[in-house]
Amino acid sequence: MPIKNRFAEMLPEIMGWRHHLHENPELLYEVHETAAFVAARLREFGVDQVVTGVGRTGVVGIIRGRGTSTRAIGLRADMDALPIEEATGLPYASKVPGKMHACGHDGHTSMLLGAAKYLAETRNFDGSVVVIFQPAEEGGAGAKAMIDDGLFDRFPMDEVYGIHNAPGVPLGTLMTRPGPLQASSDEFEIIVKGKGGHAAEPHRAIDTTLVAAHIVIALHSIVSRNVDPLKRVVLTVGTFWTDSAASNIIPDEARMAGTVRTLDPEYRTIAEARIRDVVTHTAAAYGATAQMIWDPGYPVTVNDPQGAARAADAARAVGLHVIDDADPIMPSEDFSYMLEQVPGAYVFLGNGDTPMCHHPKYVFDDEAIPYGCSFFAELVERRLPTA
Repeated sequence: MPIKNRFAEMLPEIMGWRHHLHENPELLYEVHETAAFVAARLREFGVDQVVTGVGRTGVVGIIRGRGTSTRAIGLRADMDALPIEEATGLPYASKVPGKMHACGHDGHTSMLLGAAKYLAETRNFDGSVVVIFQPAEEGGAGAKAMIDDGLFDRFPMDEVYGIHNAPGVPLGTLMTRPGPLQASSDEFEIIVKGKGGHAAEPHRAIDTTLVAAHIVIALHSIVSRNVDPLKRVVLTVGTFWTDSAASNIIPDEARMAGTVRTLDPEYRTIAEARIRDVVTHTAAAYGATAQMIWDPGYPVTVNDPQGAARAADAARAVGLHVIDDADPIMPSEDFSYMLEQVPGAYVFLGNGDTPMCHHPKYVFDDEAIPYGCSFFAELVERRLPTA
């Protein structure tokens, strides 16, 4: 069975929505125009209930099917863009300096809008569909904000599903897996304090640059010596700076910041504890002091095994090539918060041969739209069958 014909017919309209969203990117929770656009389309489609302002700027729509079932399936898309200057040269490139849909959230939103229009037209399901349009996926934990604002209490769901595009994966391919799919993401900052002085007289100082350099090297022993080699943990120190602007000054203070990512929640705890130990004792060995600030981020994205299997089955039914044992990846995703509350699955949809996400030349391929819409619609019709 190929993609649903209705979406091939709707493609020019859905592309128009995406191009409009692409031209007008908004960041984090400041997605006011995007949310208004989404809510207006949902009302045009005849969606039974449209609620705005969920989790500050999120939008939720309820589409009721035929029959009397109380079951409900949630479908989620993210709406926010990135603080990147676009370099694609597209005719519908961003009109907003320094902002760009460089991760394809305009595509995710448009695919879910397309699915919502189809489902509101056909009502070929027994139960309810909850379409979730979320702000602030890019570092703002918008999913958690919507949950904290009562998303699952106000709009009960039995299952929830989401899509992310996958550059470098052929169009017409869907990838998922049971269990951990994307890593947790925590950040840390380390502040090393010593005694500044003249670079020609290091014996009169406590050299924070030297101490911090030893800390950087020691931190990388955590993964190689404290983590099971069969587990995945990534520790990266991404930036390093001091309060000195001259080559002949030993600074009083040096700082660094980095990230820890893992697919195993246990290792989030282990990594934090080991970083604190390494930082404190390495600094002490050189006569300095050091402080570590830990900033917990998104949890591991864990697919329910049955949810992943159901997603794969729906994708096969609309002609997608399915890889149902995809390798986990280490970038993080705040859909993880939703999967902690309600069983379901996250999937990757092939975006063809394009630059990677978060690149100024990234392009969402409009040819992926019918696949994503068909997947969403088929999933609903399978999970909420009519008598």
